[in-house]
Amino acid sequence: MLPLKDNNPTRTFPYITIILIVLNGLVFINQLLLNPAAEKMFIYSFGAIPYEFKAMERVVPFRPFPFPLSIFTSMFVHGNLLHILGNMLYLWIFGDNIEDRVGHGSFVFFYLLCGLIGAATHISLSPNSTVPMIGASGAISGIMGAYMLLYPHAKVSTLIFFGFFIRIVELPAVFVLGYWILIQLLNGSQMLGLNLPGGVAWFAHIGGFLGGLFLVPFLDKGKYT
Repeated sequence: MLPLKDNNPTRTFPYITIILIVLNGLVFINQLLLNPAAEKMFIYSFGAIPYEFKAMERVVPFRPFPFPLSIFTSMFVHGNLLHILGNMLYLWIFGDNIEDRVGHGSFVFFYLLCGLIGAATHISLSPNSTVPMIGASGAISGIMGAYMLLYPHAKVSTLIFFGFFIRIVELPAVFVLGYWILIQLLNGSQMLGLNLPGGVAWFAHIGGFLGGLFLVPFLDKGKYT
């Protein structure tokens, strides 16, 4: 199940959403220009390493800034093309409506805080990991949680796969996003306690989503309800 677009119009131009997409894209292009060794160093420099927050000391000696800031820099780093395309697609579909609803300035605060909550959730459950956590998924998950709360009945054009049969159908946002968070919960529960060396930070998604659900009522201006 892959969402393609929604039918939920906005009344303001989503320039913060566009700026975030552009920034993520530029960082990824920079990564593509690096050789493998330099790219690995880049990911370790700007990714968030859970063990640093447990030990409260720097693990990566070549990072050019204090390690706590890596929670925010990690939101703009992605592992591969599929990773960034998926994240930016979800940001484009759902971000404009949340930006429209809470306002441009509040949207920046909301985005970063959801990313922080998502990162903190992952770090708290994998405190000994020295694998860099990267990606905007925690922040975008917060947007998705907010969207499900504010626009549960908005229609989302969704690509459905039934084996070799592919079809585009319109589904309520609550179904699309509810299915998405269910998948995160199922995968996250299977990973608990395994301490695997890498992979998807499922609980960053879950934490960000719940953060968005909780935070958006405090920021909602209710302009168009």
